[in-house]
Amino acid sequence: MRVSSNTLSENIIRQIQQLGTQQTRLQTQVATGQRIFQPEDDPASVGRVLALESEQRENAQYVRNIDRALEISQISFAGLKNLKAASDRATEIGVLGAGTLSDDGARAYAAEIDQLIEQTLQVANTKLRNDYVFAGTAIDTPPYTATRNGAGQVAGVTYVGNAGQAEIKLSESSSIAPGTSGTTNTAIGGLLNQLIALRDALNVNSGSAVTAAQTGLLTSEDALVSALAETGGVEMRIEANRTQLTSRNENLERLVSAEADLDLPTTIVRLNQSQTAYQAALQSAANIMSLSLMDYMR
Repeated sequence: MRVSSNTLSENIIRQIQQLGTQQTRLQTQVATGQRIFQPEDDPASVGRVLALESEQRENAQYVRNIDRALEISQISFAGLKNLKAASDRATEIGVLGAGTLSDDGARAYAAEIDQLIEQTLQVANTKLRNDYVFAGTAIDTPPYTATRNGAGQVAGVTYVGNAGQAEIKLSESSSIAPGTSGTTNTAIGGLLNQLIALRDALNVNSGSAVTAAQTGLLTSEDALVSALAETGGVEMRIEANRTQLTSRNENLERLVSAEADLDLPTTIVRLNQSQTAYQAALQSAANIMSLSLMDYMR
């Protein structure tokens, strides 16, 4: 069977093109360190890589959620610590005020308590970015509203937030409410009103009224201590989830790498073989195509 010179030339050119394509793909793999560029390179591995990358994207969102939850937890804890410090100082003053004080001394302590009231009200209406921290889920408006007397002093405080707690997903199966509870937020309003009662009792130098306000302060302080412990536990749980998620991301990265990364030494050997075959094919093609009609006639 005779093979026409056209068919022979086409076969040679096709083989050279295939070798060139293979060489180019191997060069790209060596340059990038990746063995998969098209789905047809390894359909099974591509499917696994896509699934793993989808999980990585989900984990990235959980990391952002954890960062947000940690911010809320940390600012809540810091605010509660400031409130506890104000309560501690007020309790000290209450102990002194329950004893024998001159009217001037009592009024001096009342002036200090008045400053603690303003400080505590400011902390109670703390914002994180544009959200009020101690407002439950009613985060758009200040949770503690104050009425003032003719002298401009705070005369009463009302909590206008709610008892809701926004939850944030930390993983596929777990969520957390990083903010303070409605009970804690209500107790903060109670603390403010007990501070007002203590200030007013000191202004009139009434030992019995000071003692009554002191009792209310201790109740509010117990609620703050419980809230601090709860918020600290929430923060620890968030940090534990962050550690777990970091480990999970590292494992996913290794799995993706195992699927997509190439064996560099083996690929370099294959590239060298491909380059040798390509050069040999070119040389063979040059020799074959240089034959003339006279060569066949001889």
